[in-house]
Amino acid sequence: MGGERPVAEALAERIASLEAARLPTAVRETCERLLIDVIGLCLVARRTDYVRAALSAWSSDPGPATAIGHPGQVGAAAAAFVNGTAAHGEDFDDTFEGGPVHAGAVVVPAVLAAAEQEGLDGASALLGIAAGVETICRLSLVVPKAVHKAGFHPTAVFGAVAAAAGVGAALGLEARRLVDALGVAGSMASGIIEYLAEGSWTKRMHPGWAAQSGLRAALLGRAGFSGPRTVFEGTHGLFAAFARATEGNYAALLDGFGQRWLMTGLAFKPYPCGTMIQPYVDCARTLRKRAGREVIVELVAEVAEGTVHRLWEPLADKQRPPNGYAGKFSAPYCIAATLVRGNLGFDAFTDDAVADPAVRALAAKVRYQIDAANPYPFEYTGHLRARLADGRLIEERQPHLRGGAREPLTRADLEEKLRSNARAGGWPDERVTAALALPRTLWDGAVDLTVLRG
Repeated sequence: MGGERPVAEALAERIASLEAARLPTAVRETCERLLIDVIGLCLVARRTDYVRAALSAWSSDPGPATAIGHPGQVGAAAAAFVNGTAAHGEDFDDTFEGGPVHAGAVVVPAVLAAAEQEGLDGASALLGIAAGVETICRLSLVVPKAVHKAGFHPTAVFGAVAAAAGVGAALGLEARRLVDALGVAGSMASGIIEYLAEGSWTKRMHPGWAAQSGLRAALLGRAGFSGPRTVFEGTHGLFAAFARATEGNYAALLDGFGQRWLMTGLAFKPYPCGTMIQPYVDCARTLRKRAGREVIVELVAEVAEGTVHRLWEPLADKQRPPNGYAGKFSAPYCIAATLVRGNLGFDAFTDDAVADPAVRALAAKVRYQIDAANPYPFEYTGHLRARLADGRLIEERQPHLRGGAREPLTRADLEEKLRSNARAGGWPDERVTAALALPRTLWDGAVDLTVLRG
């Protein structure tokens, strides 16, 4: 950047100039869709071991905030952590295709927790969610693919900064204090992707940790705690540390911020597994119908090089994931499970399910070829080519991510997803109606999440 103005200052000015009343209708609708999705995701995870552990770890943090789906109240940091962890825990949450990053699981819990703690109104919460989500989407475009390649989780790294931006906007921080909040959040960013080795739980907590980190960073900024103005582009800044990058496309972060809203293109998942696997699941569903009862001898998938280290390698391990959670990040397993089961739901990701001999036998036949022309990360595509025992070759392609900008899920789809998730989480049917009504009214009055406690 040389002698140019620090990026954080330019970003903070753009965030500070936003007004809730001037947000486009599409932005407001996207924030409502995110809220619908996050509520359902928290409800489906409410009785899982990892959410129970998260709640237990924060049990000494009292306060006025809501852990969605749980009785009583907790501190704001606890709510941000628990809700962020729950919302991402089943890997069923939204994705920004350019990044990739998961926005809702970070920003929505952080802003809602701040709103409950600080007594903010719905308009402030709406503004904060919009600012934070737009920030994480744009940060992911500065050096695409580099953070994953360096061994870090972009949602975790950029999430802390985006949560700080969102909470700061909701609090109405002036630009100078927002710069400090962003700078402080840079030192709270974290998240290695070693969870891939054994299917351990740490990926689940990344959005929760980022949410509570951003909340704290915004409060520190408000209090005058200084952070580096060169947090993004500095010699030891965020991108140097987490992307090994000395240069970045900061225009992708700044240009059109507040006028051209990238967040309105967020993708919402139809399957509870890794985002880049989803088009391959669609291919597998169609291929299963075409193959009928014929035995599949071999399956080859054309893939993007940038997805191989997370979803395909080591191939022998990915063909035999050690537990249900690891199966969510195994393309061979997800493809084989879909072909055997006909669909891919929560029941495909139990420890017993991934050990199914029929699925493992088929997963062993799945391999990949790198397609140098694959447009990832800007588009997520799918491809499968199967050789059958009768000699036929059948091929399926999915040109885009279903649930994404080209084929979005409708609001009715998302509301049904909430209903289904709530039932799976043991949430009483009579309470689902109130949960569904909340996103339609939250922005227009006080932030009251009482209906989500229980």
